Amino acid sequence: MTIHEADEIRTAVRDHYAGLALTASSCCGPAASSLDPFGQGQYDEADRALIPEEALVASLGCGNPTMLAELAPGDVVLDLGSGGGIDVLLSARRVAPGGRAYGLDMTPEMLALAEANKTRSGVENVEFLLGSIEAIPLPDNSVDVIISNCVVNLSADKDAVFREAFRVLKPGGRLAISDIVLARALPAELTGVMALWTGCIAGALTQDDCVERMRAAGFTDASIEPTNVFGRSELEGLAADLKPEDIPAGLVVEDAISQLDGVIRSAFIRGTKPTAAGGS
Repeated sequence: MTIHEADEIRTAVRDHYAGLALTASSCCGPAASSLDPFGQGQYDEADRALIPEEALVASLGCGNPTMLAELAPGDVVLDLGSGGGIDVLLSARRVAPGGRAYGLDMTPEMLALAEANKTRSGVENVEFLLGSIEAIPLPDNSVDVIISNCVVNLSADKDAVFREAFRVLKPGGRLAISDIVLARALPAELTGVMALWTGCIAGALTQDDCVERMRAAGFTDASIEPTNVFGRSELEGLAADLKPEDIPAGLVVEDAISQLDGVIRSAFIRGTKPTAAGGS
């Protein structure tokens, strides 16, 4: 990928989510869909009761990373691509007393929404940061747990994301994220469709590639646990949201759906930073 292509993706993602922050709508359609293909239904009633309705409406993720993170009082937790703040606010309550939750997002409009949700929630042990998940504005060895919700797939430089996550984690710290992964690589004609980048699909890694990149960054115990596999009905719902101008000339949508049946899945992704060099 060229620098120009990476910049184009970053700009498109930022613009897309800035617009969603202003309308407080959902990135990929599940908020208005009974299919819930991206797994937002993993927030139970107890979670929903703890956060403002505005944070729920603006939830743009593909799962509930706070469910797998096993947070404890006193932990410092960082949410990569925190959006409207739902996972930061839930995490902040779980790490109290004594803990702190950071949310990092590159979109000022999302940070404004998150700050408003923080005020509504009354949660104090929270700080939202403006910045890139490829260059996290926190010191080395400063975080116990990193979470993220359907964001790593949006990055044009996943290796940088995993390296930065590894850097800021304390020895023994854990990466516990929800994201989209693929059973096999997408057809070439789909990987350049910008609407599929901003829609959380075209930038997704294959399961094997994701594990390899995490290990290359230094993580041990790297694992992928699929939580929801996209079948034909889910794919047809996503395709219905595409605008005619989003579909490349010559692409037959029905054929693409047949090719992708069972390929796309939401998943829990885990890894650990060793406690010492060469340790586990």
